[in-house]
Amino acid sequence: MPPAPAARAKVLHAYAELLVSSGERSATLDAVAELAGVSKGGLLYHFPSKEALAEGLMEHLRELTAADVAAMRAAPDGAVDYLLRTSTVVDGEFGLTYLAITRLAQGPYPQARAVLDEAHQAWTLAVRDEIDDPVLARAVFLLGEGLYSLAAVGAGTQDPTDMDDLLALVTQVAETRRAAPAPRRG
Repeated sequence: MPPAPAARAKVLHAYAELLVSSGERSATLDAVAELAGVSKGGLLYHFPSKEALAEGLMEHLRELTAADVAAMRAAPDGAVDYLLRTSTVVDGEFGLTYLAITRLAQGPYPQARAVLDEAHQAWTLAVRDEIDDPVLARAVFLLGEGLYSLAAVGAGTQDPTDMDDLLALVTQVAETRRAAPAPRRG
């Protein structure tokens, strides 16, 4: 049986859960401590303010993103395949933390938008390194975001052959763009 999560991790997880389920205003320090099963003093030991808690969650997303990009780059079927297939996975710590940061970005934490932008840039760069086409890399990232958005609201289930077809289309577009002459600019 694995050990119980450390208080800091439990607090961050509880904060993310409250942000996603109830919104930023409901994610008070008292509510976070209660949901995490720690005393308010225990919470304040790790995060002396609500701002510190938000910063801690943003740093947690940075760490999760770095691990995700490393997995993406090491994926046997490549970064594009990894990004699109995992874009339909919204449960788990990464999905919860990502959604929570989007809630912070909608509220009084504009720096959360920058953390999301960093994640988006890291994913796009990993794709670009694989396909060597900045426009197509951005399109692949946006496809992933669309898949994620649909999955996050429970819109439809993804047929595995649909994903295979989508990946084949991306490969075909990449090959076509590599073979085409570069466009002339004014």
